[in-house]
Amino acid sequence: MTTAVANLRLRPYAGPDEVEGIVRIVNAGNRADGVDERWTVDGLRSWFEHPTATFDARRDAVVGELDGRMVAAGAVEWVDTRDGEFREYRFWGAVDPEVHGRGIGTALLADHEHRARELAAEQRPDRRTVLGTFVPQGRSGEALLRAAGYDVARWFFEMVRPNLDEIELSPMPDGLEVRLVAPDQHPAIWRANREAFRDHWGGADESPEAMERFLADPDTDPSLWLIAWDRDEVAGGIWNEIFPEENAELGIQRGWLGSVFTRRPWRGRGLASALIGRSLKLLRERRMTSGALGVDADNPTGALGLYEAAGFAVHDRSVAMRKGLEGVQS
Repeated sequence: MTTAVANLRLRPYAGPDEVEGIVRIVNAGNRADGVDERWTVDGLRSWFEHPTATFDARRDAVVGELDGRMVAAGAVEWVDTRDGEFREYRFWGAVDPEVHGRGIGTALLADHEHRARELAAEQRPDRRTVLGTFVPQGRSGEALLRAAGYDVARWFFEMVRPNLDEIELSPMPDGLEVRLVAPDQHPAIWRANREAFRDHWGGADESPEAMERFLADPDTDPSLWLIAWDRDEVAGGIWNEIFPEENAELGIQRGWLGSVFTRRPWRGRGLASALIGRSLKLLRERRMTSGALGVDADNPTGALGLYEAAGFAVHDRSVAMRKGLEGVQS
């Protein structure tokens, strides 16, 4: 795509040889913005090598070159929101901090909006269409999006428990037990997790292909999962995670409670609280010294208060931003 920025070329992602450059740009941007998250080459390569109906890197990812050097990257995917209201064309983008202030982020955003319009024209969805993304609150990305007409649709917190001392282990609810996870249980656990979030804000790819992509990620470790069973049914669970490369760069030993979920029939019985304590204990046994998780600030199940009671406090904030796709110029 031609742009208004001199010597900037935006083109489709060309294959695995470009993954390292993309990770370099994303992580440089996160460092500049004071964001803890770090991507890995192996993780992004795995993600890009597992296409789904809603995202295929060779179709939906883009790279920006300035005078032949990679300086930007991003991608567009789509999800149908759980409330049945929107098809959201969700994107992410990153620009090398060394070239900030030259209009490259604006050009990349315009390319994403153009691609979203193409997808919407091809798909002709039977619901309203919006553009959407998630960005750290108060950083450069939010300012860029606000200037382009995006509004905040939702707030999210990253919460940290600064130590793993004095962990309270509440009893498991009657009739429920935690068992070791076997590979043949992965599909049932995946479906239970997706079901548990269907009354939450937003949307996600729930397909079997998305499950395979998640399981193939080098940092997905089912030995860290704690899954509660009621006989042969999944009642809830926590997908715990450890990111060694991120921890090494940040100089910390932090484990993540990556997805805390309870299915409707088992809510209100203290299951999440019991699993949180056991997850923190498990992370401590894996030599972690702090815990973290992400939460929707308006979570309908009262998760924020649950996490505060477990010793977590807000560490950082992010926002989901949206703009109607109708009227966006192609």
